[in-house]
Amino acid sequence: MKKKGHTPITRVKNPEPNIEDPDWIIWAAWADRITFEDIKKKTGKTESEVIKIMRNTLKPSSFRLWRKRVHEKSIKHKKKFEYSRKQMTSKIKKKDYL
Repeated sequence: MKKKGHTPITRVKNPEPNIEDPDWIIWAAWADRITFEDIKKKTGKTESEVIKIMRNTLKPSSFRLWRKRVHEKSIKHKKKFEYSRKQMTSKIKKKDYL
């Protein structure tokens, strides 16, 4: 008797929810690689609206942790990220590592 072949499902800790699902905004807000500008493009929600959603859905301690994380990370804002990247690359000179 022949076994039926199937493709194994890769399980990830936090899979990406469907973009129409309201949980996608929360997932995207926690993800470091997704900027507020990307969230606005995909959902139409501004940064302040995302903050309100996070405030209403998260526990107070989780919200404070998220705000601290977002405030410290320059990657959540595209302009801040590009500026910090320029500063970093200007400090590194080709002579230093050649």
